[in-house]
Amino acid sequence: MAIRAVLFDLDDTLLWDDRSVKEAFQATCAAAAEAVSVDPVKLEEQVRREARALYESFETFPFTKQIGINPFEGLWARFSEGEQEEFRKLEKLAPGYRTAAWTRGLKALGVDDETLGFRLGEMFPQERRARPIVYDETFNVLDDLKGKVKLLLLTNGSPDLQKEKIAGVPGLSAYFDHIVISGAFGVGKPAPSIFRYAMQLLDIRPDEGMMVGDKLTTDIIGANGVGMKSVWMNRHGISRNDEIVPAYEIDNLRSIHTIIEELG
Repeated sequence: MAIRAVLFDLDDTLLWDDRSVKEAFQATCAAAAEAVSVDPVKLEEQVRREARALYESFETFPFTKQIGINPFEGLWARFSEGEQEEFRKLEKLAPGYRTAAWTRGLKALGVDDETLGFRLGEMFPQERRARPIVYDETFNVLDDLKGKVKLLLLTNGSPDLQKEKIAGVPGLSAYFDHIVISGAFGVGKPAPSIFRYAMQLLDIRPDEGMMVGDKLTTDIIGANGVGMKSVWMNRHGISRNDEIVPAYEIDNLRSIHTIIEELG
């Protein structure tokens, strides 16, 4: 059956989110090292560790896990949208979470300075927002697909944050017939319901769609579960076992053309 629609994940599929986060950490930790005697590399390690532990301790953690919002997104998200009550709780938690993660990271390296922790916690979101990085081939591939197949962006995350990421890359949203964000829908990938909703919007059967994403545990298992062709974006040559098996594995978005031609 020919492919009529391609569903794309956003983070680390079209946008290079890992790099954006890494560079934001590096810039913020470098500023910390100018203020006090800390190793910026070790500070990043400690802040990441403390942020994850704090994040998982909140009563909102099961919800953020279901929606697909990671601890480092929590370090710069505003959580100003979303109908669920959990988003209002996250909105209240976020400022203190940012300060605590950086303060605890500093303290782990022998620096007890909540004022600096607050300053770094407010700096990190600015540094992350300044880095909307896309992969080199993203727009070329979207240009080639636009008009040939329907395009849908299917992303996990907080509505305001995912919208901000998309808006941060001028012209990106215009390629898509539909954009589905888990926080707005109410449940994230790999839930079958969000994939079925996407297919309903596109007016396609499962065998007429193809999901492209970098995460086996959300994008690939979700597509497999509803009978849709799954394409695993494995840019870093990660080894996998046979628990979750994608229909295709690629290391560059340009390979999508060949797959569509094969299936057509």
